[in-house]
Amino acid sequence: MSDGDGLAALWVYLAADPLAALAATLLAWLAGLKAHTAARGSPLVNPVLVAVVILAGLLLAAGISYAEYFAGAQFVHFLLGPATVALAVPLYRHWSLVRSSTLAILFSMLVGSAFAVAAALALGVAFGAPMAVLASLAPKSVTTPVAMGIAERIGGLPSLTAVVVILSGIAGATLGTVTLNLARVRDWRARGLAMGTAAHGIGTARALSVNETAGAFSGLAMALNALATALALPLLWRLFASG
Repeated sequence: MSDGDGLAALWVYLAADPLAALAATLLAWLAGLKAHTAARGSPLVNPVLVAVVILAGLLLAAGISYAEYFAGAQFVHFLLGPATVALAVPLYRHWSLVRSSTLAILFSMLVGSAFAVAAALALGVAFGAPMAVLASLAPKSVTTPVAMGIAERIGGLPSLTAVVVILSGIAGATLGTVTLNLARVRDWRARGLAMGTAAHGIGTARALSVNETAGAFSGLAMALNALATALALPLLWRLFASG
């Protein structure tokens, strides 16, 4: 069998329902990478954002519901677990830097986590959002599975939280580098902590693509932010809701 015949057979296999969704996801991601490369690595052309736009357009044009799409693309969702665990590799490689920066990491996590929640609530209150929406916005800077669990516990809408978290991650990954450059933040440890705290997994992917040290600290920040928010936000929410 020639290479061309093999590729054709593979495409026929992937195009069969329900793997059409998986094939579309992979092709959209490849298109996002191509666009990112064509833009010379510009953070404004984020491959995740490009892929989301392409997939959303395809689903709308074809009239396919998200549930139908997810039935075929859930294998990618499954890989999120191993990908998250793999973040321990760069963290292990830079463990000496982590140990020497313990106090700075803890302080930045506390301030960053608190500010992320406070900013989300302040914007929601300013626009007159109801309590259910405020509860959905509060964990916006936490990685999606944890954020959805927190939102459900404090009376929010997990589906809305998932959308807000993804949008926050894309915005952070797209604008984070530009913002940090404007703020003249040069230390890769600080840049990684900022990206991981504000933009969770998507920001961490962006940080890893730029510098391994930044990626290691971003992965650590993402994990610590999720832990701190999961422990503290439900308790603080009771005070906020009762007030």
